[in-house]
Amino acid sequence: MRLTWVQPEDLLPHELVASRAEGRDVTAVAEQWSAAGGVLEPPVSGASATPADPALRALAAKLLDDCAALPGTTDPAEPESLDGIRASWPDAWPLPAGPAATDRLHGAWLGRAVGCLLGKPVEKIPRAGIREILTATGRWPLAGYFTAEGLPAEVAARWPWNRRSAPTSLAENIDGMPEDDDLNFALLALRVLETHGSVFTSADVAQSWLGWLPGGRVFTAERVAYRNLLLGLTPPETARRHNPFREWIGAQIRTDVYGWVNPGRPDRAAELAYRDATVSHVRAGVYGALWVAAMCAAAPVADDVETVLDAGESVLPPGSGFAATVRAARRLGAGADDWETVVDALYERHGHLHWVHVSNNAALVAAALAYGRGDFVRSVCAVVSGGWDTDSTGATVGSVTGALAGAAGLPEQWTGPLKGRLGSSIAGFDGIGFAELAHRTHRLGSAS
Repeated sequence: MRLTWVQPEDLLPHELVASRAEGRDVTAVAEQWSAAGGVLEPPVSGASATPADPALRALAAKLLDDCAALPGTTDPAEPESLDGIRASWPDAWPLPAGPAATDRLHGAWLGRAVGCLLGKPVEKIPRAGIREILTATGRWPLAGYFTAEGLPAEVAARWPWNRRSAPTSLAENIDGMPEDDDLNFALLALRVLETHGSVFTSADVAQSWLGWLPGGRVFTAERVAYRNLLLGLTPPETARRHNPFREWIGAQIRTDVYGWVNPGRPDRAAELAYRDATVSHVRAGVYGALWVAAMCAAAPVADDVETVLDAGESVLPPGSGFAATVRAARRLGAGADDWETVVDALYERHGHLHWVHVSNNAALVAAALAYGRGDFVRSVCAVVSGGWDTDSTGATVGSVTGALAGAAGLPEQWTGPLKGRLGSSIAGFDGIGFAELAHRTHRLGSAS
């Protein structure tokens, strides 16, 4: 068995990429690794095809430490402390105050599930493959859940479905919302808040992972951080040791609930998101979490998606690369009528990044929200058809536009197959209803 996302020989090629992005000169490390027979190309799915011999694995672990010891560049435009990030926040938030309507929160939960479910079967399939599948089944452009019915065998062989997801996420198989980490983390955030209140700490988040979240249900940076917790490290060190995924998408998928329980207060949502995100991520990986939390604080009380996007951008360090990325992507999507041209431009700018990196996926989310102009179906179909981390981006866009629409405003063809419930491996949540989740979220928001 090859355990993904934690083997030193698989982590090192990713670390070389991450270290270069942080301004470290890893030339000597790369040369030493290559001379020893190590592979420089990062494995796309988290693990190379065959295990390394013990000597090569030991060398990889040493070289990971060598990378961490190298000096990097420090950019004041990319603050890491909460105080440094908060320094640019406005004094007031031009959003309605008070609790969000339960229907809007219900729409947020449902929208997150629908967007996630839409993207699940094509996760890891590149954009070209998604289009070929849809064209071959007479469903291009995307306007409904994926199906294997009518899919030619040669197309199915060329672009195999996500094996973990296809049995329960294709249109002909959907029977409620199946388990997914994009929903597990939302449930876990709800439990953290119900257990500890808004004063929870990063250590509380870490303990919740160990107590309630099976290790096999986490990936990339979360799996590394989980391993680091088991080794006895504590946050924020858990985000750094042998973690080349520290600026990937993982934290960005975990923070919607922190927004939903702080309607109209992007600052409070972002502060909670920061405590969660720093268990596993740094810089852009953290900024993505703050951005989504702030948008989710606005979405249940805002009237339009532009207000939501403004709220998200307001909590970002204004000079950061992440802020520049989402602003540029938003401009691309705003007013555009040809989505494929928008996505072409995004791939030209960000196509060199891994499909689970935070920056390319955040760009796709920002562009899809602007392009969709608040319309739920237009928005989620756009973002999923754009590729990369399809279930995660679909979940985020669905969350925002679902909150804007409210449960009553979401089409039955999308929400009906969920049957009002979702599966989870988190104790106490398997089979829980979306309506109950909305009421529990509303109760937390009313008390804050």
